[in-house]
Amino acid sequence: MVEESYINIYNKHRELLQTTSATPLDAIRDEAFDVFCRMGFPTDEQERYKRSNISDVFATEYGMNIRRVEIASTNAPYKCDVPGLKTHNFYVVNDIFAEAIAKDEIAELAKSGVIAGSLSTVAKEHPEIVSKYYGKIAPHTSDVMVAFNTAFAQDGFVLFVPKNVQIERPIQLINMMHADFDLLATSRNLIILEENASAKVIICNHSESGHNFLANRVTEVSLAENSNYSHYELSDSERQTTNISSLYVEQAKSSEAKINNITLRTGYSRNNIRINLSGEHAETTLCGIAIGDEHDHIDNDTYINHKVSHCKSTELFKYVMDDCSYGSFAGRILVEKNAQKTEAYQSNKNICAKATAKMYTKPQLEIYADDVKCSHGATVGQIEDEALFYLRTRGISEKEARMLLLLAFTNDIVEKIDIEALRNRIRVLIEKRFRRETHKCATCNSCHN
Repeated sequence: MVEESYINIYNKHRELLQTTSATPLDAIRDEAFDVFCRMGFPTDEQERYKRSNISDVFATEYGMNIRRVEIASTNAPYKCDVPGLKTHNFYVVNDIFAEAIAKDEIAELAKSGVIAGSLSTVAKEHPEIVSKYYGKIAPHTSDVMVAFNTAFAQDGFVLFVPKNVQIERPIQLINMMHADFDLLATSRNLIILEENASAKVIICNHSESGHNFLANRVTEVSLAENSNYSHYELSDSERQTTNISSLYVEQAKSSEAKINNITLRTGYSRNNIRINLSGEHAETTLCGIAIGDEHDHIDNDTYINHKVSHCKSTELFKYVMDDCSYGSFAGRILVEKNAQKTEAYQSNKNICAKATAKMYTKPQLEIYADDVKCSHGATVGQIEDEALFYLRTRGISEKEARMLLLLAFTNDIVEKIDIEALRNRIRVLIEKRFRRETHKCATCNSCHN
């Protein structure tokens, strides 16, 4: 039984997990562990994980850094710069927040009342804030991967934006997997925007080559009335890396969320996205791009719940699968009985560049209100021969023509990025990905263009 080794680790190191963390995190740790013990890792026999057998993923004998030993030097951060864009940079190496190099950014944000930094540290200094939100937006009973995360997470990143505060510069969180052995890292992010607050967060997930890594990350986002939030997550990891990411968003009245999830390169990726529209006139835009080749596995599972009336959601995911890669999209929109005047639109469009690539799609609409505007649909196809022929007649090589068509295919999602410098950078990275070129950031201390 795969779960047995993790159950033994928890039972053996329970006190250490608590002494190296903070009370708000420890308060629900045992409850989450009990849920994990009862449910076990998901397998492909379960509907939600039909295309991703998570149990197999955890079968590798990973090390876990429960003692919080600093594996990587925080004096040499892994830069992830966007040309032309100045951000507040923060780093989580494996599952430890790099506090030593974040002091200046933390102090600058604190001038406007913003609290940012290590989840463990903030939970000790401001337990009333963390306790109010932690585990409430992403309850450990909602998914066993959240339960596992809640049981083992000791640190991560927190951002608290008080009422009426607008953060001008984007927040950039760089997650880097780095170790000299196979490693499992479990981290937690908590993002809170109070009334009329606004923030833009860029999350970059990277890893070094040479070892097997498994990252299990959970991000909780609470958006109060009239708040405005943009969330951009970019995964560009070595193929020995498994990324399991869960994003939970709770939206109050008249809040607006823009979410863009881009998987450029990965070995094995599972993204769970859950959004609750709980206040009238809340609006969310959810987009995603997945690019796979070789034997990549990319699985996005989304759920948007319209709980009240007069809310709007727009969802668009696009995949480009090549070689023997494996893609899956399952998107569910629920419109509850009292959610009249709902607008909900969902679309999933996919290209399989080779016949050996596989793509599974399952768009779903579940409507219990009778005064709504809703639609959903999905397509799976190949590059159009007519469009390819047209470009070839203009003297463009077949390889270049294919790349241009794929760039055009993904462009409408890139256009939804509301930070111009980031939008331009993503275009460059996508083009390099289609050209199968190395596309690490030029300023990264671990790898170069």
